[in-house]
Amino acid sequence: MSTRSSASGMLRCGELAARAGISPDSLRYYERLRLMPSAQRSAAGYRLFPPEALGRLQLIRGAVSIGFSLSELAEILRERDRGAAPCHKVRKAAAEKLMAIETRIRELQSLRRDLRKQLAVWDKLLANTPRNQQSHLLENLAAHMKSHARATRFGALAHESKRKARHR
Repeated sequence: MSTRSSASGMLRCGELAARAGISPDSLRYYERLRLMPSAQRSAAGYRLFPPEALGRLQLIRGAVSIGFSLSELAEILRERDRGAAPCHKVRKAAAEKLMAIETRIRELQSLRRDLRKQLAVWDKLLANTPRNQQSHLLENLAAHMKSHARATRFGALAHESKRKARHR
């Protein structure tokens, strides 16, 4: 299929998708989810989009890149397309996404600390194990995970209590 623009300035599906850095299948999917207004059709049946559709696709890609789901976007864009101003809803959703990211970063930092400790334990085990003998590193990890799970549950409860106390 050719990706040339029509004489009226309208963009065919493939050209618009290429300009936006997505596949034509993604563009059609966005259209089915009603993230994009329905395309017009050429006499030959090609989907035709106005040039401003590129801005809409860039908006979608940007929102997805910071964690918005396509269903969240569909709801927000429907409101916006009806003339509403879902700005506070967008701001609130983005703040929730930031909180989730910050929580995940803390979890990953904790995992990194735990893994560093585990590697130190394994280094000691390996140093004390003859070369061709098993050190049972994974069994050691399983035992560590059980004790870590208990400590993590206790730590999470203590953290939640401190958080609640700060907000009183």
